[in-house]
Amino acid sequence: MKITDLFSLLGGLALFLYGMQMMSNGLEAAAGNKMKQILEKLTANRFLGVLVGAVITAVIQSSSATTVMVVGFVNSGMMTLRQAVWIIMGANIGTTITGQLITLDVGAVAPLLAFLGVALIVFIKKQRVHYYGLIVAGFGILFIGMDMMSSSMMPLRESEAFASIMTNFSNPVLGILAGAVFTAIIQSSSASVGILQALAGSGLLGLSNAVYVLFGQNIGTCITAVLASVGTSRNAKRTTIIHLMFNIIGTVLFTIICITTPLTSLVESFTPDKVSAQIANMHTLFNVATTLLLLPFGNYLAALATKILPEKAEEKSDVMHLEYIRPMELKREHQIGNSAIVTTSIRGELSRMMAMAKENVNASFEAVRTGSTQLLAQVEEREEYIDYLNKEISKYISKIMVNETNPKDSQYISALFKVCGNLERIGDHAVNICEYTQMMEEKQITFSPAVSGEITEMQKVSDQAMKVLQAIDGNSETAADTLRQIEELEQQIDDMTESYRKAQIDRMQTGKCSDEACILYSEMLTDFERIGDHILNIAQEMGLGQVTE
Repeated sequence: MKITDLFSLLGGLALFLYGMQMMSNGLEAAAGNKMKQILEKLTANRFLGVLVGAVITAVIQSSSATTVMVVGFVNSGMMTLRQAVWIIMGANIGTTITGQLITLDVGAVAPLLAFLGVALIVFIKKQRVHYYGLIVAGFGILFIGMDMMSSSMMPLRESEAFASIMTNFSNPVLGILAGAVFTAIIQSSSASVGILQALAGSGLLGLSNAVYVLFGQNIGTCITAVLASVGTSRNAKRTTIIHLMFNIIGTVLFTIICITTPLTSLVESFTPDKVSAQIANMHTLFNVATTLLLLPFGNYLAALATKILPEKAEEKSDVMHLEYIRPMELKREHQIGNSAIVTTSIRGELSRMMAMAKENVNASFEAVRTGSTQLLAQVEEREEYIDYLNKEISKYISKIMVNETNPKDSQYISALFKVCGNLERIGDHAVNICEYTQMMEEKQITFSPAVSGEITEMQKVSDQAMKVLQAIDGNSETAADTLRQIEELEQQIDDMTESYRKAQIDRMQTGKCSDEACILYSEMLTDFERIGDHILNIAQEMGLGQVTE
């Protein structure tokens, strides 16, 4: 093998992997956050779940990418562990499509596909068409790379040393190990199977040498999901265990069958003159048969994964932490489905932040109404947590925005950033109100029953507005109604503030209110009004996000 052949091999591999990446990027940009809606509708049924997993994997040409996406969905709470089982099974079927396409000599039209895709990107200004251009161009480049690899490996047929290595792969253990390690290194079973087919197309090995390598490749592809699950929730880690179990069970089963029965010869007889087709057919048979075998036991696989990785008490639960946002999401940038994972994770953290702010607003009004400082320490502690969440969420969003390619998702994430800032300000005003209890205690200030009644009404309307905010669920059909409710409540807060200020002036004129009490109550009315303003800001941003989803 000449040095130029080696360069050609490496160049072909680069084009193959880059083509897969282009397809994934294009699909992510085109689909965006709609991936969440598709999965929510279709994964409830096991058969539809398998179909969804197969179709997505067939499009992006990588079961590893699909499984990593599923790990992210489970981690962010978008998908249950049981739903993930069906997607993973489907992904293993969908990944066989690449091999089948290679056997159909799609490479003959690959340059045309690459040209058409690039033409869509260069000559048409519409952004959405660019995304489709990425998908088409990536598909063409992928197969150009495949042809380059196959051609560059032709000279290896004359190498006795290489032929000896290929012969050793007929040993089940060595073959499975070689396939698993190689696939783990390049992190794509579609790519590794394609390379195996390129070797076969060059006349370097037959199905009897390749079959165990093929089985090992199905195990090796799990490494990507395993790496992606580092730092995720236990349910997300269980998803990778299910993926591993599926492929290990299939490998053990088919290895035994190939050793004890003439299955390999039978598959060879279907396409006797085309080894690449034999590999593709065995790959398809492996994944379809394993899926059909394990489909009735999907829930048991989920239960077994839970037993292997059981629930445990949350470590350091009293320490401030992010519950939904995980570092893995920042490393995945253009991975398919990442927009949905990112937005769901942020919303999860904002929901926690909103609950804390709501609790602090209630506690603060209650503290002032009763004139007690006992709640101040709890309110200040929660406020520290709110500040921590604001800082971490803001840092996360700023990093995400750099890589976000979908304009609508970018607009939504920007809206969530503003929501975060407004929640932090609500927390600040709640602390301001609660801190007035210190002045009340020092100056011996007490409020009349009328003022206490006004404070109770302020607490009620603030609580009601926060509850409406918490009920926002991302449904664009209800966004307008929710926003209208918040606008009415905010106007009510403004009207109450104006009415209570007039009542306060009346008390001042009749000498029923001390100077210190008047100043304190006036400041509290300002905080109350500002809380209403920030609630309205949040509703407007959340409503904008729902419309753009």
